[in-house]
Amino acid sequence: MTYSSIADAYGFRIVGPCTNERRLIDWPSAFVAYSQCDDRAEVTKESYLSAFTFGDAFAGHLNATGSTKGYSEECGAAWVWFDIDNDDIDAATTDARKLAAALAYSYGIADDALLCFFSGSKGYHIGLPLAACGSPGPSATFHKVCRRLAESIALQIGIVIDTGVYDRVRAFRAPNSRHGKTGLFKRWLSVDSLLNLQASRIVELAREPEPFEIPDAPGPSRAAVEEWAAAVDAAEGELLALIERRESEVPSGLNRATLAFIRDGAATGDRHRLLFSAAANLAEFRCSLELATALLHEPALDSGLSPSEVRRQIECGLNHLGAAQ
Repeated sequence: MTYSSIADAYGFRIVGPCTNERRLIDWPSAFVAYSQCDDRAEVTKESYLSAFTFGDAFAGHLNATGSTKGYSEECGAAWVWFDIDNDDIDAATTDARKLAAALAYSYGIADDALLCFFSGSKGYHIGLPLAACGSPGPSATFHKVCRRLAESIALQIGIVIDTGVYDRVRAFRAPNSRHGKTGLFKRWLSVDSLLNLQASRIVELAREPEPFEIPDAPGPSRAAVEEWAAAVDAAEGELLALIERRESEVPSGLNRATLAFIRDGAATGDRHRLLFSAAANLAEFRCSLELATALLHEPALDSGLSPSEVRRQIECGLNHLGAAQ
């Protein structure tokens, strides 16, 4: 999906913390407004855009319910986002550099086709244009394919990414918006700046927003198209396995990953995924929300998730198998 092909795509916007109202928007127009620091974007405020884009079904759902909760139909995107988050900003910078260099080299795309941002806190957001993957269209499993693709790339180059950004209705910090806790801005960086500036200088730049031009979509890369196809196969295989498990008898015991999460929690890059997975495993036993919360809430908080993130991941996990059908 190229940037121009999502000209009529819907999304949502949040002004203020993620607990605030999700407002239906024309996603490309909003993204351009944030890129240019347009007054309408209110970049001095904390704000978010949906990580994915949607069609009429989503617009109808949000208008009817006032919430993104329960939406389980198609989504799409012009970029797949990588979220690198580390308390050690130098380590995060090293990983972001490795990722940007690997994407440009492996897929043969120009540096300026990537979108690179300092997040405004302790990490980076890197956007790979999906035009390089052949501009795949929206689907009900699009977000899962993005996650599979990103996980595969991260594994190949040896970095840790936050997989929570691949939820279908995930809120993702808007470009040039102010971080609610640090007061810094999500600042665009050229690949050259990312590769050569010291982390301390990048943080200094984030004290002010900076308009930037959205790059033109690159042509398809054979390697990227093949990796997307492999991610599609992996996501479809995962979905079939979930359906088969749902239709089988109630399992005899919790899986090891669920037990490990209840006992030890999870590291930063895996905490969203493992909490979601643990809740989905509990759903196989017809577990109630109250019991799942009692089992998972404390280890999830200890892993660094906020109460709202914990609640959302548990609810999504419990509802996941039913939505898959």
